[in-house]
Amino acid sequence: MSQYRKTIFANDEIYHVYNRGIDKRPTFTSRREYKRAVLTLDYYRYEKPPLRLSKALTINLEERKPFFENLRNKSEKIVEIVAYCLMPNHFHLLLKQKLDNGISTFVSNFTNSYTRFFNTRNKKREGPLFQGVFKAVHIEDNEQLLHIQRYIHINPVVSFIVSAKYLDNYEWSSLQEYVGLDEKIICDKEIILDQFSSIKNYKKFLFDQINYARKLKEIEHLLIE
Repeated sequence: MSQYRKTIFANDEIYHVYNRGIDKRPTFTSRREYKRAVLTLDYYRYEKPPLRLSKALTINLEERKPFFENLRNKSEKIVEIVAYCLMPNHFHLLLKQKLDNGISTFVSNFTNSYTRFFNTRNKKREGPLFQGVFKAVHIEDNEQLLHIQRYIHINPVVSFIVSAKYLDNYEWSSLQEYVGLDEKIICDKEIILDQFSSIKNYKKFLFDQINYARKLKEIEHLLIE
């Protein structure tokens, strides 16, 4: 049976996008792979980059920095990344579509570019890395928006990859950017942070639900067929 996209993406609407490795296999297995994935997210949120990322990274160091600065300063975004989290065998993205077909184009560019990189590093591997059609859920209201971005940011704790105490240290989500521990500016996070009086209150909002979310994770197999 053929796969098809049920969700129709609308401009200026926000969607929770997620996908996992084929057969739940690992998709990010080293720091280098995680770092490349984050760079790929950053690069392909812009409309029509003049080069593939792999080619852009071959530019000599003296010219590479102005190339990337020019892309960020002069190119229109096809999506805004509100939040993200890369996990060992899947990813979560919270995206606002800015241009027609922006989300589909962005996710396709991200997964295709990263898959080429992954397969090149793992020379015995060929073909797709992620499952077919990525999943997407439309964010209907602000309550859902806050809940989903919290779910995305606490995912490493819920999945027992890190303890709650060290969630701030998890490098492969946008949380470090949210709390001021990462100088990269990938996310359009004001839509979330403007709803909190301080970073401390935002973090309290995140941590209040960790134990509950973990309990749901433990019985997930009983809740989902």
